[in-house]
Amino acid sequence: MKRHVVIIGAGAVGAISALEALRRGFRVTILEPGEPGGEQAASYGNAGWLSSHSVIPPALPGMWRRLPGYLADPLGPLSIRWSYLPQALPWLVHYLLSGWTAARVEHTARALRPLLIDAPALHRALAEEAGVGALIQHSGLLHVFPTRADFAAESLSWEIRRRVGIDWIELEGAALRDREPDLDPRYRFGIFVAEAGHCRNPGAYVAALVAHANAQGASLVSSQATGLRIEQGHLQAVLTAGGEIPCDRAVIAAGARAKPLAAAAGDAVPLDVERGYHVSIAGTNRGPRTPIMVSDRKLAVTMTERGLRGAGQVEIAGLARAPDWRRAEVLRRHLLGLFPDLPRDLPAERVKTWMGFRPSMPDGLPCIGRASATPDVIHAFGHGHIGLVSSARTGRVVAQLLADVEPEIPLAPFDPRRFGA
Repeated sequence: MKRHVVIIGAGAVGAISALEALRRGFRVTILEPGEPGGEQAASYGNAGWLSSHSVIPPALPGMWRRLPGYLADPLGPLSIRWSYLPQALPWLVHYLLSGWTAARVEHTARALRPLLIDAPALHRALAEEAGVGALIQHSGLLHVFPTRADFAAESLSWEIRRRVGIDWIELEGAALRDREPDLDPRYRFGIFVAEAGHCRNPGAYVAALVAHANAQGASLVSSQATGLRIEQGHLQAVLTAGGEIPCDRAVIAAGARAKPLAAAAGDAVPLDVERGYHVSIAGTNRGPRTPIMVSDRKLAVTMTERGLRGAGQVEIAGLARAPDWRRAEVLRRHLLGLFPDLPRDLPAERVKTWMGFRPSMPDGLPCIGRASATPDVIHAFGHGHIGLVSSARTGRVVAQLLADVEPEIPLAPFDPRRFGA
């Protein structure tokens, strides 16, 4: 009889873990209460970046000095709601400490590089297998700065990228203008990372992966995981709102809602969410030829199948509080400022806003590895800002752990127990 694994979560990590587990000969059940790739999913609304160079943690040395400003400005690129601060404080302390020194930042970069390298090629192969190869573009990504001096102010991040094997091309003045003629001319310096890529419709991509897994024999159960039944150190079943699903293995890939399931598997993890927003403008041909990160606005801009998308913002406010749609309006104003030829009188039906939850560990490293209570449960969550790009290799590693095969990358930095009890 085939070993049976329940994949809890049908986001990018869960979908690819399911496909890779099928390859390893497992019987697979995907457990997901919502529509795979639907608007409720983090996979739906991200920037679509396959940024294999995103090895730098969110916190950097000296960031603690800016904390009062983050509390004071509810519409800044990173904000913390006062009402959530007591709950978020332990996470924030870990967050700041993770980037306290350059050595810690480089440690994170060296851990993440094997997880992210070759991501566009891995995703392209998966997309072609699922019949949606055109969604993955090996386009490169462009970081733009007002001046070379503004780039120099971020030198630590780029020096560390260079040390872990990432290369780029500098574009200045006319060279940048030739590449991006629609961009506001105040941006006069750029860094082009050729190894990176993007997905033109992340929600559709994830939906196609789940559909492909289903066609290959995986079952999709529409229900919420509520716990695990573990007896004498072995998994017996995943508990759901609709009853038990007996199984030999389980993968916790539940994203923002993984924390209580991890606790049920014996691991108290400091998972929280970074709420992100996007605004999308449909029906325009004005925008970037290459996906762009705008340094001074902390905004990723991508031309997607659904229109011109500006994605960004980090809001620390938990899962329950209502969205602050003023933050999406900030993104809309940024897009209009970045591309002067965009029409100013856009009808409401052409502008769509969205808010979702990045499941984030405070040190910028996901949790990937076996659970403490039983080796039958695999953790695969907490990918933060790199969920889509890292999902291809995470899925491969998850299947290797399920099959008791040596993982293809070192997993010690991602150990769910690294924070202690």
